[in-house]
Amino acid sequence: MKKKLLLLLAVIFSLSLVLVACSGSNDDASTDEDKTENDAADEDAKDAGDAQEGGSITFALDQEPEGLLMDGFSASAYDSQVNEFIHEDLWTTNEELEYIPGIADWETEDNKVFHFTIQEGVKWHNGEELTMEDWQFALEVLAHPDYEGDRYSYVQDIEGVDEYNSGDADSISGFELEDDYHATITFKEKKINNLENLWSGVMPKKELEDIPVGEMDSAPEIREHPVGIGPFKVKEIQPGEYISLERHDDYWQGTPKLDEILLKVIDPSLTLGALQNGEVDVMEIRPDDVDELENADNISIVEQEGLGYSYVAFRFGHWDKENQTAVADYDKFSDKRLRQAMFYALDRESLVNNYLNGKATIVNTPIPSVHWISADESELTQYDYNPEKAEDLLDEAGYKDIDGDGFREDPDGNEFVVKFGHYAGPAAFEGRSQAIMQNWEDVGIKTELATGQLIEFNTYNDMKDNDDEALETFFGSWLVGSDPDPTGLWGSKEEYNFGRWVNEESDALLKDGLSEAAFEEDYRRDVYVEWQKLFNEELPALPLWENLDLYGINDRVQGYTIDATRFRHYHEWYVTD
Repeated sequence: MKKKLLLLLAVIFSLSLVLVACSGSNDDASTDEDKTENDAADEDAKDAGDAQEGGSITFALDQEPEGLLMDGFSASAYDSQVNEFIHEDLWTTNEELEYIPGIADWETEDNKVFHFTIQEGVKWHNGEELTMEDWQFALEVLAHPDYEGDRYSYVQDIEGVDEYNSGDADSISGFELEDDYHATITFKEKKINNLENLWSGVMPKKELEDIPVGEMDSAPEIREHPVGIGPFKVKEIQPGEYISLERHDDYWQGTPKLDEILLKVIDPSLTLGALQNGEVDVMEIRPDDVDELENADNISIVEQEGLGYSYVAFRFGHWDKENQTAVADYDKFSDKRLRQAMFYALDRESLVNNYLNGKATIVNTPIPSVHWISADESELTQYDYNPEKAEDLLDEAGYKDIDGDGFREDPDGNEFVVKFGHYAGPAAFEGRSQAIMQNWEDVGIKTELATGQLIEFNTYNDMKDNDDEALETFFGSWLVGSDPDPTGLWGSKEEYNFGRWVNEESDALLKDGLSEAAFEEDYRRDVYVEWQKLFNEELPALPLWENLDLYGINDRVQGYTIDATRFRHYHEWYVTD
């Protein structure tokens, strides 16, 4: 799985997806689910040969990691990718994205009080044994008033955390340390997803306890020689060039088969050639790379349904930081007929075929289909490309071309111009953004590119965070976690609800999805289906498509597992030459 994919905003490696949130497992761009297609790829690999003892493989990174190599501090998908090798969660997920024990097991009778047990003998990279104090330490770091990361939401439901965060208590009262291998956590209230929303990462207390929490993110123990419990440990870091990892012989699931993994930073324009000539063994690829790689006799292309989707959001207001809530005070898109018309106007099939090489599935819900709560498309309005329907809705809502210039005025007769934002990236992003804007102009909605150009990715995220007025509508993508609860992205009191959508019925349904009644699985699914129907009607954002995860892997690499949550089981990977 990977740490609570929380709502990590970042470029998803070479695909440049906006991560975030999610609700769910612990952080990153991953979660867990086994992939049968990949197992077949293992069995049918071309001339797989005999497994080599030891050996190494090279992963391509098309951007240098920031260097926050400790779960809980990482803030980019690149750091998170490195951390997948170094660190490990206390529990994982199965094929249905349900949590199952890993290093830790648990018992609970009421979903409020949980009794946890960790395995004995799990070793840190420095040879020390993992104990419950390391987990307690990690939770207290995230809850500390000087902590500057964005993982506080994964400890906020523990009893006593508010007092600890405010400085009124020296520890979190809801965490009871019993001995090195046992602890009890008491939550503030009984909720169906308390476990899903609990931080399951650990930090090496003996390595970090003397560093002030406010200074940890710049400490060498985080940036240069992090200590983890994962299958590989840091050997050498050459900033801007590579991170070399060597195997952790005392890894709790057995000594890894590979001696070394090299994470190599390669210019995005050179990554495809590096994969083809064997300079790198594994990389995430773009849809427009597939045709060229299909002819390579040493590369396998792996396609995987994932947990990511893309959308266009509307701006409804701003974020009130003091009261931690969205405020709906921007009414330009308040008429849902306008939003529905803009959805019908989008030729999503052409967008997918022309800019994603057909490697995506058109959807009308923001819940990935791999989640068990996902509504069947037959239960939802299908906003298939229908410019005539779009024009009828716009006429009905009062958006008409009064002055004959080919563009519609608003219901009050004023000029109506929509500003659309899109982040910079591969060449396809320019074409995709222009196609979306042209679709809207084809039905008479004058559309301009926010700031006049595609926006540098980090700047784009800052603009969303700060409710920049230039982003009236904006493109984005989410990679969610294993917990299907969509509250973290669409609740009115959630900061990652970047459109600042406020809807009482939505909030009530989301709350009901976590209620005591929701402990009955069918009830919970029914609630979330009703929420998806509401979303499908109100359209606070336009779900465009589910992204298909694509990987190029040299045939010398075997034993790998890829699923909806990306890579896992690195200790089982091996090479044949």
